[in-house]
Amino acid sequence: MAATSANNLSIGSTMSFDPKVSPLSQPKAFGMRFNSKNCLKCFSGLKAVASASCELESSFLGKKSIRALRDSCIPKAEQQNENSSNNPQPEASYKVAILGAAGGIGQPLSLLIKMSPLVSALHLYDIANVKGVAADISHCNTPSQVLDFTGASELADSLKDVDVVVIPAGVPRKPGMTRDDLFNINASIVRTLIEAVADNCPDAFVHIISNPVNSTVPIAAEVLKQKGVYNPKKLFGVTTLDVVRANTFVAEKKNLKLIDVNVPVVGGHAGITILPLLSKTKPWVSFTDEEVQELTVRIQNAGTEVVEAKAGAGSATLSMAYAAARFVESSLRALDGDGDVYECCYIQSELTELPFFASRVKLGRKGVEEVISSDLHGLTAYELTALEALKPELEASIEKGIMFAHKANGVWIRV
Repeated sequence: MAATSANNLSIGSTMSFDPKVSPLSQPKAFGMRFNSKNCLKCFSGLKAVASASCELESSFLGKKSIRALRDSCIPKAEQQNENSSNNPQPEASYKVAILGAAGGIGQPLSLLIKMSPLVSALHLYDIANVKGVAADISHCNTPSQVLDFTGASELADSLKDVDVVVIPAGVPRKPGMTRDDLFNINASIVRTLIEAVADNCPDAFVHIISNPVNSTVPIAAEVLKQKGVYNPKKLFGVTTLDVVRANTFVAEKKNLKLIDVNVPVVGGHAGITILPLLSKTKPWVSFTDEEVQELTVRIQNAGTEVVEAKAGAGSATLSMAYAAARFVESSLRALDGDGDVYECCYIQSELTELPFFASRVKLGRKGVEEVISSDLHGLTAYELTALEALKPELEASIEKGIMFAHKANGVWIRV
């Protein structure tokens, strides 16, 4: 899993190094990883002067990560530093733009991406209130330069020479509101932003968070096609939160070590279109029929669980930001040459008869390198039934997005 760059320091990809275990079976937790033997002066205020391929088996900046960093990495770093000095720091070389950076997801997402040493510039865009967010985040002592952009007149500048675009812009889900209810507002927002992406950074990786993802990704694809710059390997619907939730709920239910758990989640990103493949859980674990039913329904309705718990004060913003940051970090690692990057995401796909489908993929410098079709082999009767049941709803959402994209000026009249 080592990246090609000798000086690469990456946040967000930890896994076991047992050579007998296939990399396809390992989770991609959002943790901390040092894979450079060169000197690291300082990162995020944690002074690590060197490292020796230290892997932390816990999630991003959790207590265990910090303790392991202090107790394991730093002593080794200090010892190694006695024999080496003046080595270069890891190089930050990628530009990331967040469109909707002042929102409930955008703010924590911006902070998490600011922490990545692979990011050289962080462009924060929103229609209002983004200057304060940028000023606040810019005080963090990590390598990336933070720039703010406000309003339609500055949208193009926010996208110049960007490598990764993340779009959390839109209205959040409220109690009683389905993802489909979000369509009228968010579809227009996504269309406008994607038009700007097509004009200013057509080769960038594009991460769509704005709901309903089942429809907004097809909208983005059609807009990019109309602009003549569509690359299906670089357009992603971010469904990582479904995987994060599945891993968390399964680990809790079966009393497993969370870092070891990896549950592929396929289909879409709303209700019954979210299908966790519990039979493909790594490490293997048995489930009763009742457990399968309970876990599947909870994973599918986890967003509603948060909306109701917040009692009208918002939706799943923090966990979504965490999951999106994990996917961004995976994309950056892939761009940086790491040949061992696997994530579930919603993409144009030939895995089923549907034109878009979420599944596990291998990421590389050019985007999607491989779709892991084996995840759909050997499914249980429950999973096969659920897979067939989700298809009509997902197909309808995809068609709705495509139809919207072909409406004149993006005007949609709900009937």
